[in-house]
Amino acid sequence: QVQLVESGGGLVQPGGSLRLSCDASRSVLSFNVMGWYRQAPGKQRELVASITNADSTNYADSVKGRFTISRDNAKNTVYLQMSSLRPEDTAVYYCNARIIQPRVNDYWGQGTQVTVSS
Repeated sequence: QVQLVESGGGLVQPGGSLRLSCDASRSVLSFNVMGWYRQAPGKQRELVASITNADSTNYADSVKGRFTISRDNAKNTVYLQMSSLRPEDTAVYYCNARIIQPRVNDYWGQGTQVTVSS
């Protein structure tokens, strides 16, 4: 069974930075895509950023230029570096790992709270 454990969330002031980590129980390269999603109260879960096992990245328009997703293959960890944080970035952030074949399987972490407030 795949386990994903997020860490690094917390309270930060607007304009501040945080780095989220997602530790996987097996090689991150075994997944076709790994990503970060977030869900704010009363809103649907949305994709924030993703990275494929070929190092192709994708970002939501709202975080482009502020967030960076990266991967440390040796540590089986995916990171989300968040800078210039805004109150609207406040949400629970979830790590996702996806395998596409033989069928699509999604794995999720338990989530970590990020609160941007003065």
